[in-house]
Amino acid sequence: MATHLVSRSVVIDAPAQTIFDILAAPHRHSEFDGSGSVKGLVEGPERLTRGARFGMDMVLGLPYRISNRVVEFEEGRRIAWRHAGPHRWRWELAPFGDGATRVTETFDYTRAPRGVYQLLGIPARNARGIERTLPRLKRLAETG
Repeated sequence: MATHLVSRSVVIDAPAQTIFDILAAPHRHSEFDGSGSVKGLVEGPERLTRGARFGMDMVLGLPYRISNRVVEFEEGRRIAWRHAGPHRWRWELAPFGDGATRVTETFDYTRAPRGVYQLLGIPARNARGIERTLPRLKRLAETG
């Protein structure tokens, strides 16, 4: 069985906890989203933890709202959320020396129906979004 993951990484000149604090603040997600689909927090906590639920205003052609739940959580190291779909958005942070951190964003669709996501072009579209998101996150974390 093939693994269906789309991942990209960047090294950020900031401690992992600084970056994680941005990722764990759902009201900041639209600041670093490079896909252009995340418009703002509708409801949710100030800071995400395992099991936390949060809703976002989104747009992909048409505006809509989506509810997410944090399904993976390791303080300062890893966070992932999902909504009603079978895929997950995962962020992993690893020390990279001299206070820098390697950040990997992954669109994990291993639980999705085989072929459907590829047919719809979702992996390629999400790869482009990740490639625009990581530099935005880097700027936020490095400039405060």
